[in-house]
Amino acid sequence: MREKVEKVLEALRPFLQADGGDVELVDVSDDGIVKVRLTGACGSCPMSTMTLKMGVERKLKEEIPEVKAVEQVF
Repeated sequence: MREKVEKVLEALRPFLQADGGDVELVDVSDDGIVKVRLTGACGSCPMSTMTLKMGVERKLKEEIPEVKAVEQVF
């Protein structure tokens, strides 16, 4: 499942990079929890939680039904 997650994140990267940020995959657990680190401008942006939930998590769940949640690590 890690490879599927990386593929979806690769598709999202240009949108994050356009605003000076990026996303780094930290871990994918067996129970469908994906841990990511938002970097660059996304790491300190007050809207990062919305980006994470409404953007990254929504797209991952849409593309990979096994994904249950996305959590941000610092």
